[in-house]
Amino acid sequence: MLKVKVLTIGKCREAWLASALAEYEKRMQGHVRIEWAIAKNSDQLLEWAAQEPFLIPLDPKGELLDSETFSRKLLRLFEEKGSRLCFAIGGAEGLPKALLNRFAFHWSLSPLTFTHQMTRLILVEQIYRAFEIEKGSGYHK
Repeated sequence: MLKVKVLTIGKCREAWLASALAEYEKRMQGHVRIEWAIAKNSDQLLEWAAQEPFLIPLDPKGELLDSETFSRKLLRLFEEKGSRLCFAIGGAEGLPKALLNRFAFHWSLSPLTFTHQMTRLILVEQIYRAFEIEKGSGYHK
């Protein structure tokens, strides 16, 4: 089974959002397991990120990818990195510069600004979409 770890700040406070996240996790059950690591602050997030050999920071200034390109890149990274990937979502101030400087590839979900809670949902949905694209299902279109 593939594993995705998401380092982020702050708890999911909205019931509807927790429900939506649970729905996508359920859809990926048996294929991808999502692990949430909820940091108390940027320092703790930075400390946890330092323990990750490979991490994809979500950064509005990062590389913009369409869903098909992201799907190919995600699946290739799973192969290259041993079936385990880690993403980082920053708080209101974004991700610490020390974290961003450590990793060459930064992914931008959009040049728009999202709350860290909404970013979780968009990330999980895009991971689900990537696998649906690979399967050739009708979900993507």
